[in-house]
Amino acid sequence: NILSQQYESQIRPCIDLIDSLRALGVEKDLALPAIAVIGDQSSGKSSVLEALSGVCLPRGSGIVTRCPLELKLKKSLKGIEWSGKISYQGESIDIESPAEVEDEVRKAQNCIAGEGNGVNDELITLEIVSPDVPDLTLIDLPGITRVALPNQPADIGRQIKKMIKKYIQRQETINLVVVPSNVDIATTEALEMAKQVDPSGERTLGILTKPDLVDKGTESDIVDVVKNLSFPLKKGYMIVKCRGQSEIQSKLSLKNAIDNENAFFEDHEYFRVLLQEGHATIPALAERLTVELVEHINVSHL
Repeated sequence: NILSQQYESQIRPCIDLIDSLRALGVEKDLALPAIAVIGDQSSGKSSVLEALSGVCLPRGSGIVTRCPLELKLKKSLKGIEWSGKISYQGESIDIESPAEVEDEVRKAQNCIAGEGNGVNDELITLEIVSPDVPDLTLIDLPGITRVALPNQPADIGRQIKKMIKKYIQRQETINLVVVPSNVDIATTEALEMAKQVDPSGERTLGILTKPDLVDKGTESDIVDVVKNLSFPLKKGYMIVKCRGQSEIQSKLSLKNAIDNENAFFEDHEYFRVLLQEGHATIPALAERLTVELVEHINVSHL
C-alpha cells in the first residue's frame, strides 16, 4: 500500500468532506483546502499527475492543460473495479477504462476552450476510484508560457498567469511547484509566482523532475536543493523520475515506471541518499501530499 493504514482512516473522511462542500458550491463563500499544481511548460507536471493517478492525460507540444482540471483520486478497497467520471458544463460522463481518460479530457477541453491552443478558466472535474491511487484532490493548471503561438491570443501568457494566481493566492491552497532538475531553480517562473503569494514558503512544496537529465558535475547541487539547503521552503522538496518520452512511446506501464524509478534512485551515486531520507519517488510523494493536505484541512478548522 502506498499509504499506511493509520493515515487512510484520517484522510478519506477529511477529503470526502471537502469534496462534498465543493460540490455544494460552498467554495464561493468559503475557500476550501486544495493542492494546486503549477509549473513552466515542459516541466514534467503532466507526468507527475499521471504517475499519481495511474491514467494518461493529454500530451504534446504547446499548451496541453487548457482548462483547470480538478483531479479527484479516491482510494478504494482491493478488488473493487476501477471507475472514472468526468464532469463539465453541468454534464457528467462515465469513463469505462483508464485508456479512455486522455480522449475524454481532450474532448472536454475542446468543448470549453475550443479547438486549438486557447485557454479557459472553466473547471473540468475528473474523478478516479481505484485501489491503486492515493486519496488526493489536485488541481492541474496550464503550464506557464512566455511566447504566443500563431493560433493563440497574443496575451496567452498573461491569461495563464492570471488563472494560476487565482488559485495559488488562496491561503487554503498548497502550491505544488514542479521544476525540472536540469533547469536553474532560481530562474523558474513557477517558483517565483509561488513566492509572490507565499513569501515565507509556508504553503509551497517543490517537486524536482527529470533527474536523469542532470548535467554531470551538478548532482550535488540538486541534492542540496532537495535537502532544502539552497532555496528554502517550509514544506521543502521532493524529487521524482516519471516516464520519459521514449518510455511512453514504448508503452511502458505506469506500474513498471514506478519500479524503474525506485531502481534509478537506489543505483544513483548521489541521489540514493534522497531515497533513503524519504525525499524521492512517486509513492513517497503520494504519501507526503496526503499528509500535507490533511494537516492543511485541520489547520483550516474544517
